[in-house]
Amino acid sequence: MKRKFAVAAALAATLVGTAACGGNSGDSATTSANNTVDGKGKTIKVWLMVDAQSGWKSVVDDASKRFTDATGAQVQVEYQQWANVLTKLDASLAGSDVPDVVELGNTQFPKYVDSEGFAELDKKSFENSDTWLAGLSGACEKDGKTYCVPYYAGARVLIYRKDLFEKAGITDAPKTYDEFLADADKVQAANKDAKFGSVYMPGRYWYAAMSWVKANGGDIAKKDGDKWTGQLSTPASQAGLQKWVDLVKKYSKADVTKDEADQYLVFSQANAGMFYGNGWEQGSAEKVKKDPNDANSPLVPTKVDGKLAAAPMPEIPSLLGGSNVGVPLKSKNPELAAQWIKAFTDSTSMKGLIKAGALPNATSLLDQAAADNPALKFTAGAAKNSWAVPNSGKWADVEKANVLQNMLSDILTGKKSLADATAAADEQIAKTLNG
Repeated sequence: MKRKFAVAAALAATLVGTAACGGNSGDSATTSANNTVDGKGKTIKVWLMVDAQSGWKSVVDDASKRFTDATGAQVQVEYQQWANVLTKLDASLAGSDVPDVVELGNTQFPKYVDSEGFAELDKKSFENSDTWLAGLSGACEKDGKTYCVPYYAGARVLIYRKDLFEKAGITDAPKTYDEFLADADKVQAANKDAKFGSVYMPGRYWYAAMSWVKANGGDIAKKDGDKWTGQLSTPASQAGLQKWVDLVKKYSKADVTKDEADQYLVFSQANAGMFYGNGWEQGSAEKVKKDPNDANSPLVPTKVDGKLAAAPMPEIPSLLGGSNVGVPLKSKNPELAAQWIKAFTDSTSMKGLIKAGALPNATSLLDQAAADNPALKFTAGAAKNSWAVPNSGKWADVEKANVLQNMLSDILTGKKSLADATAAADEQIAKTLNG
């Protein structure tokens, strides 16, 4: 992991097209894949989400060190929160103080690709680009051009307490959805604490709810000609959503007004038997930072340390979540920014992400990921059979408006019936995507 690049050219990535000149005050933005950029005296600003800080900061630090060794430029990494990153980015892009590299979720990037807020990148200049995960790279593509680079992926699986399964007389993970529900009943019956729920499922967890919709043949939205229509009020979608609502009401003690952002921390308190999460959340639930406000704080075992296992969620397809990284059009250091991305997404960095429990950015690396980190066995398989959100540049606006989260809360709190809530969501989704 601490290998140095011999020359800066080994990191070189290409930004093509004069449109990339954004904040360069007239300087030419066209570069060659073989360009060597002298970055001495310069510092690039990188925005990454907080997951990298808590999950694999060593990978970030190593990529930055290799980049600095090759170019002489320094790296200032600023870790962002998912809750406000889009609002913060929009404000930044409207001004002049723009980061050089930005991480966004794969469901968020299409908005900025469509609006041409990011610079075009030479896809061939990045490692493993011929086998990038389609669920990530699709968000980066427009008209045959590439505007961001896949970074990492996460596929959701069932994470459960082995000790509680044994206590309830369960010998193996469920193989069907009916078995999953039967196991939830057994675990619930074996634990009488009023605070205990056999399945932890927060009410605004739309990634999970929509997986149940997809499993039942439903959808979020579809495009007919040049118009989008919401699909949540269709019979198939409503049936899938009702199954999820029934699950939450019967087995979960999670707050119905919360999302899943801290579910592994809540689960670490040992008040639930199972949860539906990314593979890396198993390790994060077993060991947490002694001081959550200190990125360098040591990890300490929790009440569930060594007691967890993962398995596929039976009959429920997984949303391929994950992130991409790109160079804003207004970056003052686009060539250096692209070179940092080259280091951060290469095979060396992917090995570090695999070790940390995240999925790599390419299908060619998935089998190796499962071999190197047994905890990724099921998530790597799920990544090969997953689903994606509507491929619209305006989907990020749906997320930003919390349309699905609010719909779920309205249903679970009784503010609206399932039929009324899905109809309202469909109307808002169609209005946003067609706006």
